[in-house]
Amino acid sequence: MKKTSDIVISGLGITSAIGQGKKSFFSALMEGRSTFGVMKRPGRQKESAFLGAEIADLYISESLRPTVKKASFSAQVALVTLAEAWEEAKLMDANSRKVGLIIGGSNIGQRELLLNYQKYESEPYFIRPQYGMTFMDTDLCGWCTEQFCIQGMAYTVGGASASGQLAILQAIQAVRSGQVESCVALGALMDLSYLECQAFRSMGAMGSNRFAEQPSQAYRPFDQDRDGFIYGESCGAVVVELLDTAIKRGATPKAIVSGWSIVIDGHRNPDPSLQGECKVIKQALAEAKLFAEDIDYINPHGSGSKIGDETEVKAIKKCGLSHAPINATKSITGHGLTAAGAVEVVSTVLQMNSSQLHPSLNLDTPIDLSLEWIKKATPHVMNHALTLSFGFGGINTAFCLTKIK
Repeated sequence: MKKTSDIVISGLGITSAIGQGKKSFFSALMEGRSTFGVMKRPGRQKESAFLGAEIADLYISESLRPTVKKASFSAQVALVTLAEAWEEAKLMDANSRKVGLIIGGSNIGQRELLLNYQKYESEPYFIRPQYGMTFMDTDLCGWCTEQFCIQGMAYTVGGASASGQLAILQAIQAVRSGQVESCVALGALMDLSYLECQAFRSMGAMGSNRFAEQPSQAYRPFDQDRDGFIYGESCGAVVVELLDTAIKRGATPKAIVSGWSIVIDGHRNPDPSLQGECKVIKQALAEAKLFAEDIDYINPHGSGSKIGDETEVKAIKKCGLSHAPINATKSITGHGLTAAGAVEVVSTVLQMNSSQLHPSLNLDTPIDLSLEWIKKATPHVMNHALTLSFGFGGINTAFCLTKIK
């Protein structure tokens, strides 16, 4: 039974390499239509052929075009993504002083920074003065708050690959505390350069060239042939507020955020922690007042790393969730890093409200046959879903989402 004090999601926005906007994005998910290939955006390659999924054509509305032409690529994508969530939640009718924004992500514009360094290295005095603003992550807050007249509060939070979910968690806290009535959480597009790609590959996190001739088969979360993540440009926006607030404004709630948790492992390394993952799952379930058997779908982190996927499977089983169907959104979209957690919340809500599960791609030989892997599009009624994100530095987040009846 829903209560007016429930925290709900009232608006969703999505931009990704597989589609811009919820309709296009969800259609590609259900069809299992990925767009992986050798990345071509300037600054992504240097004597290399890193695989990834890039946004081909970013549609910018007439109202935004005069604004975004001076913005960075990450800011452009943030603005169009936020606009979709903003419109769906009817935030144009909200009091601007009671609306907040939290952007998940840090070191967002590495590729454009590199291009600036290369362009002005020999003549630094010619660099535009605006660079003094644009190199900061807070510039995304500036673009978004100015365009949408957000005056309640705004800041960025960094949680590596858990940044998107961390932003949602912070948005919920801002609403619960009364700091704002409505809050937009945005998982920002992390614009990688070839330097980050090379570093990720060298540390064993990013996938190799093993599938260079068959890029659509390169990203293999939870498959025995996995060898790391494949990057995918993406950005997700989620509006959270009290159910009563959404209804009074005429917005239609999409899901209840019934439980959430963050657990820190206490180390800076990228290694996952079974203890931390189990703890964050159990705390989210307790917050939601749910038992493990109540969960009827899991959207996992599923990074595709050797140890990461194995640890996550162990955590899922140890927490009594072996019965719940699982698919990996990243297998289709690629890993959006700072955006991933928000993108996967969008994916989960869309699947929940359509009673359909998208396939996991390239799951030819699952690392554990005892779990309920979804390999093809499948009808499935979901009442309670669990979505997980884990970030470098021992950051674990989990959300329980409940269908509105």
